[in-house]
Parts: sequence; structure tokens; C-alpha cells
Amino acid sequence: MESWKFDITDQGRTDINHLDTKTRRRVLEKLKWFTESFGSLVSIPLGGAWRGFFKLRVGSWRIVYDVDYSEHIITVHAVDRRDRVYKKRR
Repeated sequence: MESWKFDITDQGRTDINHLDTKTRRRVLEKLKWFTESFGSLVSIPLGGAWRGFFKLRVGSWRIVYDVDYSEHIITVHAVDRRDRVYKKRR
């Protein structure tokens, strides 16, 4: 099985840095688990302004990411509460 890595854009890093410590830990643990399990999971595609991106759920928080299958990199673009994250791209 190929190993996957994750990268975080400047916006994604800003979002993560604004999280409280407990939520930040949960998000980073979920990303670690996600990269370790990626080959056996199904990504949930987004539509609208986020077409071409996918979401990962962490409680009421969402991680918006895209995938580079040739380089095995998952890039995090945004992390926010479900009711706010999809508005970031409008």
C-alpha cells in the first residue's frame, strides 16, 4: 500500500491555528488517521464553489481538501465549523 502525506495551505494553517487546543488536536489526529487509511476510504466530493474538493468530518467541524493521486498528497485548504466552512469560497 502506498503511503500518503498531507500538506496544508496558508488558509488551512490559519484555520487550524485559530482552533482551540482540543479541537486542533482532534483535527490533526483525524488527518493522521486519514492519511494512514486513505487507500481504503471513499472521499466525499463537494459541489458548487468547492467543486473538485472533498470533505472530511470531525464532529461539527469540516476539513476541505483535495488529492494529488500521482504524488500521494492530500492538501488541506480549509478547516471550520460546518455552518461556516462552505461560505469561505463564495
